[in-house]
Amino acid sequence: MTHLNWFKSHQWKHGDIVNDKSLSESHKSVPIPKSASFWRKMLAFSGPGYLVAVGYMDPGNWATDLAGGAKYGYALLFVVLLSSLFAMLLQYLSAKIGIVTGRDLAQICRDNFGKRVSFFLWLMAEIMIIACDLAEVIGSAIALNLLFKIPLALGVVITAADVFILLLLQNRGFRYLEALVITLVGTVMVAFSLELAFAQPVISALLNGFIPTVNLFTDKEMLYIAVGILGATVMPHNLYLHSAIVQTRAYEETEEGKKEALKFSAIDSTIALTFAFYINAAILIVSAATFYVRGLNGVAEISDAHQLLSPLLGTTLASTLFAVALLASGQNSTITGTLAGQIIMEGFLNFKLAPWLRRMTTRLIAIIPAVIAILIYGTTGLTKLLILSQVVLSLQLPFAVFPLVYFTGKKKYMGSFANSRLLNIFAWLIALVIVALNVCLLALLFSA
Repeated sequence: MTHLNWFKSHQWKHGDIVNDKSLSESHKSVPIPKSASFWRKMLAFSGPGYLVAVGYMDPGNWATDLAGGAKYGYALLFVVLLSSLFAMLLQYLSAKIGIVTGRDLAQICRDNFGKRVSFFLWLMAEIMIIACDLAEVIGSAIALNLLFKIPLALGVVITAADVFILLLLQNRGFRYLEALVITLVGTVMVAFSLELAFAQPVISALLNGFIPTVNLFTDKEMLYIAVGILGATVMPHNLYLHSAIVQTRAYEETEEGKKEALKFSAIDSTIALTFAFYINAAILIVSAATFYVRGLNGVAEISDAHQLLSPLLGTTLASTLFAVALLASGQNSTITGTLAGQIIMEGFLNFKLAPWLRRMTTRLIAIIPAVIAILIYGTTGLTKLLILSQVVLSLQLPFAVFPLVYFTGKKKYMGSFANSRLLNIFAWLIALVIVALNVCLLALLFSA
C-alpha cells in the first residue's frame, strides 16, 4: 500500500472527514507549464517561500534583534544565523509533507493522533497564532504612530481593518496575494540595505559575531533574547502554513511530478529565507553599529530606535525608512498569520469558519492585551509584550516541530520520500536543540 493510499484508507477514526483540501479555495489554482524551461517553472513555483519568509521578519524579530544588537553588539548574530539554518531545513520538511501526502501538517496530525492529542496540538497552535498576531498588531500600531502620529491605542484598533485587504486579494487569486507579499518584502530589504550603508558597521567585529559565545548559557538576559530571536525566526505557525500553500501549485500527482515540485519548492523557500536572514541580520547589525558602539545599551524600544537613528546616523531618511519598513513588515505578517490561522483551525478541527470572522476573532484577542499594555505602561509595555510574544512562540515550537520531523521520517506516511537517515538525524538534533534552549531559559527564569 502506497503512502497516498494509506492516507485515503486511514481517515480519522473518531469522525468522518469530508473533502477537506487544504485551503480549498486556492488548492491547485496556480498552473504549472509541463514543457517549459527551468526558469519558467521556477517562476511558476516561486511565491510560497516568500509568504513563509514573511514570518521570519515580522515585528517580533525587530524587537528581539534591536534589543540584542543594542545590548550585546554583534554577539547574537550567531543565533540569527543558526535560527535561519534551522528554518531552512524545517521549511523544506514542511513543504515536503504537503507535496508528498497532499495533506497539511494539521490535517496529518488530526488523521493520526486521535481527538485528545489533536485537540491539545490545536490549542497550542492557537496560542502561537495569538502570540504571532499580537506581534503584528503592536508592530503595525507603532509604525502608524511613528509615520502619522496616530495614537498607539487607535493604531491597534485600526489594524483590525487589514482583514478586508486580505479578503479582497484572496478573491482576486493567490498570485495577487503573493505579488503583494513579495513587493513588501522588497520594500523592507531596500530600506535596511540603505540603513546598513548609513550605519557603516566595522566588518571585522561584525564577522566575529558569527562565532558562538559561552555567555549565551550563563547570562540569563542574553539567553532570554536569544530564545526570543529563535522564537521570532523559526516561526511554528509557518510549518503549518508552508505544508498547505505549496499545494496551490497544480503539479502532477506522480512521483516525478512531486520530485519536481519538491525541488522547485526547496529553491523557492531557501532563496526567500536567505533574504529573511539578511533582513534579520541587518536589523541587529544596524542596532549594534548605531547604539552598542556608542554605549546606548538600553535602546530596546522600537520608538526609541526610530527617534535616535536620524541624529546618530546624520540623515532624516534613516528614521523614515525604519518606520516604512516596520509598517511593511507588520502588514505582510498579518496576511500570512491569517492564512496560518485558517489552515490550523480547518486542519485540526475539520471546521471551516468564514475568513473575515476567523480574522476578526483572532485580531480581537490580540488587541485586548495590547490596548491594556498601552494604557498601563505606554510604549515600554508594548515592547516588553512584543519580546514576550516571541518567547511564547519559541516555547510552542516543539509542538509543531516534533510531529513534522516524526511524520517526514516515516516511510509509512512518506513512502520513498521519507527523510534519509542523515537528514533525520539533523532534523531531530534541531528539535532537541530547540527544547534544550527552552529548558535552559525556564531554568534561569525560575532560579532568579
